[in-house]
Amino acid sequence: MATLSGLEGKEIAAELAACAEDNLVQRLEGHIAGYMLTPAGKQAHHSLLVVDVQAPATQAALNAAYNSFLKLNGTCKQICTDWQIREPTGLPNDHKDYAYDRFVIEELADTHKRMIAGLTPMAAALDRFGLYPPRLTGALRRIRGGDIAAFARPMANSYHDIWMELHQDLLLSLQRKRSALDEG
Repeated sequence: MATLSGLEGKEIAAELAACAEDNLVQRLEGHIAGYMLTPAGKQAHHSLLVVDVQAPATQAALNAAYNSFLKLNGTCKQICTDWQIREPTGLPNDHKDYAYDRFVIEELADTHKRMIAGLTPMAAALDRFGLYPPRLTGALRRIRGGDIAAFARPMANSYHDIWMELHQDLLLSLQRKRSALDEG
């Protein structure tokens, strides 16, 4: 949550306690412990998003960023597929071919530069979107440093995880439903 919010641990604990008291979140125990929004929390989140993006300049910046995102989404998804599956064999990438992996990493780095350029106006319009560029850059740095999980492993703060979070944040903020355009 610290990574997603930019808040410190004590601030997060206090916010979660207040949200739990207001029945906006529910604590989950077990294998994947944490918090989840309650129906009231989902409604409150929706209301906050509406207020967050009501200014015309903010709407324009988010729409421009969303359009930039869509232009790169299919490319990013294909790069992630190339990282995981070797063509033409369709076999999983065992990451033993250093030249192949370097090629795919550089494809991601090129897409990354274009995405960061598209995110800049969005981050200026809404502070919370300013958390995405350093997170994406950090994941790319980890990949270049040899951390193969940082590319596309689920629930590992991987580049793909962050990309999907950004996509969902854009959809929710703009009150859009996922469509064929979102699939790249």
